[in-house]
Amino acid sequence: MIAVTLPAHNEEQLIAACLQSLQVAALHPALRDEPVVIVVALDRCTDATGWICQRMGVEVVSVEAGCVGVARAAASERALALGARWIGCTDADSVVPPDWLARQLRCGASAFCGVVAVGDWLDYPQAVREQFLQGEHAVDGHPHVHGANMGFSAAAYRQSGGFAPLATGEDVALIQTMQGAGMRVARLARPRVMTSARRQARAPHGFSDFLRRLEQRVALATDDVMGDVAPASLLAR
Repeated sequence: MIAVTLPAHNEEQLIAACLQSLQVAALHPALRDEPVVIVVALDRCTDATGWICQRMGVEVVSVEAGCVGVARAAASERALALGARWIGCTDADSVVPPDWLARQLRCGASAFCGVVAVGDWLDYPQAVREQFLQGEHAVDGHPHVHGANMGFSAAAYRQSGGFAPLATGEDVALIQTMQGAGMRVARLARPRVMTSARRQARAPHGFSDFLRRLEQRVALATDDVMGDVAPASLLAR
């Protein structure tokens, strides 16, 4: 059996699209009808997220941690208890491609790390988009670890001790532990997951915060350039 896990905190606006994409990926012909269970960790949800999960027929576990590491661990433990041999991980504001699970299982490694793309840039300026694309390095062998696009075998997860109860960086810590134990991690450019550029972060120092910091750096760089140009323009008058 294959499992997909994701944490969720008040995700009623986006989680339905995520779950729909996961349900499509679970039906990929390459999986040869192997059962796929989706497990959502409801972390302090006070909106309709739980109701949506129930309506869409997915497994849920509830935590009151306000911590993505705790939520991911709870979902993963539920997946293991159900008999999962492989666990794919994503986020509630993300959409996976139809071959997402099939490609993970073909990676031939203990763990898989993929890349992400932003599906809706909202009001972010073009310069921020360009800086993100330059830094993402969407090629095989990339250095990134995204909780929205990763997976691992049940054996590797158990051996590594699972997700640490961290408010951020729990995904990076897990992969580092696996690599430190000599496990092979496949860092592949495909499959790529589409994620949100929303400005309201769910986890401190997560992807939303990363984009905001990138925007600030771009703005500072622009101000520096304008400051250099201004004196010359004034002298020309």
